[in-house]
Amino acid sequence: MADEKRLSARRKHTLKSCMLVVANNLLEAEAGVKADEREKFLAEKCPPLELPYSKEELTELCHKLHEQIDLSEEERYCIEFKLNMVLNEVRDLNIKIVDLRGKFKRPRLKKVRMSADAMLKALLGSKHTVNMDLRANLKQVKKEVKEEDKQLRDVGDWRKNVEDKSDRKKMFDS
Repeated sequence: MADEKRLSARRKHTLKSCMLVVANNLLEAEAGVKADEREKFLAEKCPPLELPYSKEELTELCHKLHEQIDLSEEERYCIEFKLNMVLNEVRDLNIKIVDLRGKFKRPRLKKVRMSADAMLKALLGSKHTVNMDLRANLKQVKKEVKEEDKQLRDVGDWRKNVEDKSDRKKMFDS
């Protein structure tokens, strides 16, 4: 049954190559979408630069660019500050979780061979009076003797039994 379900090496190879072609096409499509999104974003945020020829126009352009840089830096600072606040909050919550759990490093315990009596004595100290002798706590079961078994034991010697039966036979004969 397992032999019927197995694929031949050639079939496996063709399936793998088909899967790789499909995956490659998907990756190329995804890369194209990302490139389009990037171009759209850059066109939106950074309009094409037209350099003026006069000195006054150049200074105006520099002032505009400085204002845009200031705005972007301000946004970056706000986002960075919010991120740091969130990270600190996550760190504090993790500390609270650890505290609530009561997580302590547990020492490795060594294996010790100890009887049940010794273990109870170590745990309870001098209060330990219970004896863990399990055989003493078992119930006593009396064996019932069946009547058939008694009769079989009472039969005793077979020769004697045959002689008794021969006496009976004589009674019927006479």
